[in-house]
Amino acid sequence: MPFVDTNDLKVIERLPGWYGRYFHSPNMTFAHYDFKRGSSIHEHFHPQEEVYEVIDGELEVTIDGVAKIARAGLVAIVPANARHSVKALTDGRAIIIDYPARHDFA
Repeated sequence: MPFVDTNDLKVIERLPGWYGRYFHSPNMTFAHYDFKRGSSIHEHFHPQEEVYEVIDGELEVTIDGVAKIARAGLVAIVPANARHSVKALTDGRAIIIDYPARHDFA
């Protein structure tokens, strides 16, 4: 699987307002999201490290109680087992990467 056309992947509304296309490499999970303003991801944690790279728009990412705005050029890195939540401040697009892979994702 050296090449993946993400445009061919099935779109899943994982949470209200979060439309994702998912694939796995041998060690990582990739989620390409289109998100809607006002949508959110509840506070949670998991054993994977997670990186939020916003392509377009703005997300408020809260990591262990500290909120910052992620936008194009400003990446949020969530350590493994850190409590975190996300709120979409605008419509937009983001790529979220988990290491190691999250096989519970589509």
